[in-house]
Amino acid sequence: QVQLVESGGGLVQAGGSLRLSCAASGRPVSMYAMGWFRQNSGKEREIVAALNWSGGSIYYADSVKGRFTISRDNAENMVYLQMNSLKPEDTAVYHCAAQRLYNIAGQWNNWGQGTQVTVSS
Repeated sequence: QVQLVESGGGLVQAGGSLRLSCAASGRPVSMYAMGWFRQNSGKEREIVAALNWSGGSIYYADSVKGRFTISRDNAENMVYLQMNSLKPEDTAVYHCAAQRLYNIAGQWNNWGQGTQVTVSS
């Protein structure tokens, strides 16, 4: 199993930027499709962005298109989420997740503990 640890969350004003990082260990991250999810209290978890093992196929939720960018560095076993033009509604705990076969609606088997992102208005 791959272990995932997120970092980079924090408090930012609306319109600001944050870069989240997901460090993978235990197995090469190149074996996995990777995704970022978020969950705010009282709301269901939603997928934000995902990409296949090579980064050649990328998905974004409509709510973040044009503002967020997902990327990966397989050599460094890292996955990133660059978040620009942040809005208060982006406030949530952000989780990194992995799956063996790239399927946005499929099962994501490995999860990190999450990092809090808070956007003030």
